[in-house]
Amino acid sequence: MSGADFTNDNGVLRFRGVLTLARLGDVADRVAAIDGRPTAIDLSGLERIDTVGAWIVHRLVRDNDIPVEGADANTARLLEQVAAADQPVKVRPDKTPSFVRVLKQIGDAVCTAGHTLIGLTGFFGATLIAAWGVIRHPRRFRYNAVARQFEVVGVEALAIVGLMSFLIGVVIAQQGAIQLRQFGAEVFAINLIGRITFRELGVLMTAIMVAGRSGSAFAAQIGSMRLAEEVDAMRTIGVSPMEALVLPRVLATVLLMPLLGFYASLLALLGGGLFTWISLDIPPITFITRIREVVPLTDVLTGLIKAPVFGLIIAMAGCFQGMQVEGSAEAVGLRTTSAVVQSIFLVIIINAVFAVFFASIGWV
Repeated sequence: MSGADFTNDNGVLRFRGVLTLARLGDVADRVAAIDGRPTAIDLSGLERIDTVGAWIVHRLVRDNDIPVEGADANTARLLEQVAAADQPVKVRPDKTPSFVRVLKQIGDAVCTAGHTLIGLTGFFGATLIAAWGVIRHPRRFRYNAVARQFEVVGVEALAIVGLMSFLIGVVIAQQGAIQLRQFGAEVFAINLIGRITFRELGVLMTAIMVAGRSGSAFAAQIGSMRLAEEVDAMRTIGVSPMEALVLPRVLATVLLMPLLGFYASLLALLGGGLFTWISLDIPPITFITRIREVVPLTDVLTGLIKAPVFGLIIAMAGCFQGMQVEGSAEAVGLRTTSAVVQSIFLVIIINAVFAVFFASIGWV
């Protein structure tokens, strides 16, 4: 193949040879040094052209408004693409008014929340279908996977949940005693510890801890499998990802949340009891007797009823966000963050709904 060259035939530039970067030679400099305005460009003698050559031709056409002759279909298509890409780029984007920008962000957030709610609802339905399939075919139930999730969600969380609940019990007792001391009613700090622990803080703080610990792990694990195409591989070999990945995590979280919530409440009582014993000189037997007197069974049942619902929300949000991962590894971090935020937000919303419901039926 010969190199690129051209001749100026009374204003008609006739290109020939290979007009590519490797064989361009001094054609670009010679084109720039042409005296006078060309009248046309003839490409019938070209053997091949690349993007660099097309840009030289396009620049001549753009600057001189002249026709191109003799171009075959591939060359004409390349020139069209180069012309379409020759668009001015703004150094600075147009300045958007602050009110419009904030309004757009609010609208985007509302749309995202709506799409997420619809997606979670559909994902919940898919989980129910997978559960029904396992019920109809018990041999497909993955006992080892569920046992492993029991260990991850429950056993390995005992230490951090227990420490957190113990310290929360101490803080509640200390703050309650400070406020009640003004009225000489420090003993009623036991009422505060018992009722708020079993009814609200025990299961709520446990749910927040499980969301940050296990919910994020679910999203990261499933998201990494999505990036590695392991989920697609499971579908290819006939294994349902909902049954193999989602169902064991949901089942383990739903079953263990009541146990973790009750365990957290007991540790909070232990912390509050130790503080009242050391600081208020209330002996443990008095503390326990008072707890039995002031904490009704409905408070315990309230926490135990809310716990599995919280566990379902946490597991569903974590697995759903993990299944949405696509693109790059950065998506794993973003979806993991979304899983934790959505889990905690939904848990607090559902907790408020439960509070209104239990108050309406007289469990106060």
